[in-house]
Amino acid sequence: MDSHFENDEKLYRAVFPETKMPSFWKKNGKLSSAALKKKDGLSVERGYYRKDEDVLADMKKSFQGNVVSVTVGQCRDVSAVVSYLPSERSKYHSEIHSSETKLRLTDSQAYRLSEVAIIEYRE
Repeated sequence: MDSHFENDEKLYRAVFPETKMPSFWKKNGKLSSAALKKKDGLSVERGYYRKDEDVLADMKKSFQGNVVSVTVGQCRDVSAVVSYLPSERSKYHSEIHSSETKLRLTDSQAYRLSEVAIIEYRE
């Protein structure tokens, strides 16, 4: 695996459920942009063309809550940068940053990504 991402590759993000973090979810059940704003970059698991169920099974070993996904292309559409940053916990760990120099997504970037995010798993 390398740091090259194709536009159609999925990125998965664990998100606390409504019962733990109501601000991460809208009343209509859709993801809120608040769930995508982290000061030190947005941690995600890259799909690397694995089946959704395989990614979800791996994530459930380390995370609790809901899982949403966006594609690399959707990140690029909002001028966000996707970086491959494998960790001790996961060789698939990556991050979404606002730009090459800023980690936290802008309000606009977070909002636009929250609008296209797919809920892959809900507790």
